[in-house]
Amino acid sequence: MEYTQKLVYQSNYWYNDGLKRAKIRDMSGAAASLKKSLQYNRENTAARNLLGLVYYGRGEIGEALVEWILSKNFQSHDNIANYYIQKVQGDPEGLAAVNQAIRKYNQSLEYCGQEGEDLAIIQLKKAIQSHPSFLKAYQLLALLYMKTEQYSKARQTLRSAHKLDTTNDITLRYMHEMKQLRKKGNAHPRKEEKSQAVSYQVGNDTVIQPVAAGIKGHAGLMTIVNILIGLVVGIAVMWFMVMPAVTRSNNEKTNQQVVEFSDRIATQEAQISALKKELEEYRSNGEAAEAAQQTAESTQESYEIVMSIYNSYTEGDMTDEAMVTELLKVNPDALGIAGREQYDSMTGELYDRYGSVLYESARENYDLANYTEAITSLTTLMQMNSGYQNGYAMLLLAQCYEASGDSENANVWYTNLDQNFPGVKEEAAQNAQESADYSEDDGYYDEYSEDYE
Repeated sequence: MEYTQKLVYQSNYWYNDGLKRAKIRDMSGAAASLKKSLQYNRENTAARNLLGLVYYGRGEIGEALVEWILSKNFQSHDNIANYYIQKVQGDPEGLAAVNQAIRKYNQSLEYCGQEGEDLAIIQLKKAIQSHPSFLKAYQLLALLYMKTEQYSKARQTLRSAHKLDTTNDITLRYMHEMKQLRKKGNAHPRKEEKSQAVSYQVGNDTVIQPVAAGIKGHAGLMTIVNILIGLVVGIAVMWFMVMPAVTRSNNEKTNQQVVEFSDRIATQEAQISALKKELEEYRSNGEAAEAAQQTAESTQESYEIVMSIYNSYTEGDMTDEAMVTELLKVNPDALGIAGREQYDSMTGELYDRYGSVLYESARENYDLANYTEAITSLTTLMQMNSGYQNGYAMLLLAQCYEASGDSENANVWYTNLDQNFPGVKEEAAQNAQESADYSEDDGYYDEYSEDYE
């Protein structure tokens, strides 16, 4: 009982911590604290309801509904989760908008994989417009703005994401990257634009003259010659200078994209591995806590049964059958010294007294071919004392199963009999043969007596 109480206290502690964090929009910290609270007590409906609200605040409507439905299963009445579920399900237009936003978010992910950043940005804007609290959409939109060098829009989007969850790791990492980019921009100022004018000296004077836009030719021959020269020079420049530069630029862009996708895949694999590890720890902790809670409940139930039956046993206000039925539910190994002494003192007398009643009833039903009732009595007797009558009760149970046509259970009990009480079957068969011989002798004596009379 003390262990169970400690689990409840720990669960309430982490619930209060999650509540404090949720009040200051620390959604990630609140979710982590509430998950710990549920590890200690999965039936803490207050923590589960608050975790659903945290998910709802980050735009994760599906995860929120899962937590509220689980809370409703643990406590069907007087549970505010019923109100939350009705509120969400009672707004079909809102649910449709959320589903549409999720589809647009998934579509934007596909566009990103196809290098369609512009199309992805359009889809994400629509998703945020229909679902304003969609945190993941804000984060992906900010990342695309950073990739396309739209830094002002990226900062504005990250501010909106930060308001939804002030301690989200992804949002904070993107904000840090923006700061680094701003520092790099300040460290490399823009180069001065080249002057669009030329200057030259005429005597002691400096003459500044704009660059000529082009050479005006009026002669037809000069025009044709200039056109031909321009074509030749353009083709030469294109072939020897522009094309290699374009090819090199395309190769660099392709290599950069390969590196970016490799880094992204490595990051996702690391996140998946961390999530798997966290899930395994959560499952192991949950199973250990559940096993400890079940042990505590079994101990408490066993003590309550022993104390209740002990009072009835001393006062004599219950039948042997009722007391035995309750005592069979007790786990003796879970009792302490005092509880085990009371348990042994009661069962020592009750099991012996009521066991004889069950055994005699089973023999009578076996003789009357009431095998089902005999099996029921003997099964209860086996739970009380499997070695009753030095194995003869077990032999009778196997014979009942065999006579009723259940050869599988009959073989099981015959095998158990041979292992624990060897020789009982042979001894019983010999006793049966001697009884049969004695009965035949009695029949002969009766016939002789009738003839004599």
